[in-house]
Amino acid sequence: MKTIAILGATGSIGKNALDVIRENPGRFDPVLFSAHTDVESLLRIGKEYPNACLALVGAVENTPKEILRTGREGLLRAIEECAQSGGGARALAVNGIAGAAGLEPSLAAIDAGMDLALANKETIVMAGEVAIRKAREKNVNIIPVDSEHSAVFQLLRAHAGFADGAEKLDSIMLTASGGPFRALPPEQLARVKPKDALAHPTWKMGAKITVDSASMANKGLEVIEAVKLFAMPPDKVKVVVHPQSIVHSMIRLSDGSMYAQLSKPDMRRPIQDALFFPNKGAASFDSLDMTSLTLEFEAPDEKKFPLLPLAYQVAKARALYPAAYNAANEEAVSLFLKERIGFLDIARIVEAVLQRDWTGAVTVDTVWEADRKARSCAYELKSLLHAS
Repeated sequence: MKTIAILGATGSIGKNALDVIRENPGRFDPVLFSAHTDVESLLRIGKEYPNACLALVGAVENTPKEILRTGREGLLRAIEECAQSGGGARALAVNGIAGAAGLEPSLAAIDAGMDLALANKETIVMAGEVAIRKAREKNVNIIPVDSEHSAVFQLLRAHAGFADGAEKLDSIMLTASGGPFRALPPEQLARVKPKDALAHPTWKMGAKITVDSASMANKGLEVIEAVKLFAMPPDKVKVVVHPQSIVHSMIRLSDGSMYAQLSKPDMRRPIQDALFFPNKGAASFDSLDMTSLTLEFEAPDEKKFPLLPLAYQVAKARALYPAAYNAANEEAVSLFLKERIGFLDIARIVEAVLQRDWTGAVTVDTVWEADRKARSCAYELKSLLHAS
């Protein structure tokens, strides 16, 4: 059995990972589950897997005795212990923690010699240079779990000719659902509320990523992630809006041929691919009925959703610009969810933050310093927008 740690076990990714594990009894040994502050859900998981360590990162009153590790340091220690518990077999960490908070656990898992099933795109956006270098040094795998990057990863593995140069990768095409505002007239975006942005037409996700989908910041972050993860020039990573969310990504070869990965919009599928890597698990989810499909594709409206073209600028600039983009967006989304700024203010704040100088070498320390400064700047800009 493969030893498994699920970080962010009470969120969307964690719940889906547990579904995959339940569908495959005897294949996986979950030894660690972490959550932020959802004590009740974490304890329910603990009852199902009584031998697993439970870790709670956020502060709560009267932490139950069943939770053995608490706080940031407690989680990092639990990750190290998990890596050592597999009896010599390599363990796998599934990182479904939302936002920048997922970076440190990702690096801890890699340092501990664990393979990393990565749903936390911020790890690569903020410090991909560090994470990828560490993974090579430790000889561990980073397996993307985002449906788009998982699809690209699987497509590249399926076409072994890349290794000997017989085929050349020309470009990657990431699909985007378009979110809840795809067909909304631009002049109405100024009036949308958090409840409108949280009404995603296809995926059920956490609040932050759902707002990011509505603003297309999520696709911007995925562009930056793809550039770093697959070592692609930014102009070779394309985005196409595909409302049905059936085609998850495509690759184009130098001869013009294209290959696509198609499946129903179900996060359990890329999670299963990551859990079974380098093998394949048996199909346990509904298959597509190709006779009932209508697939639509259209170009993204970059004027309506400026966070996407901003992400391309950031991907080209590299340095600490991706970390600043991510931090400013996280802070702005938080303010929007609290109804302290409008929806259009998210992009305005991110663009203003990026006017600062974010050059410099990418290290863990410089990334966190850029993250802190960008958040502070974004919060200050909120006051200026409110005053105007």
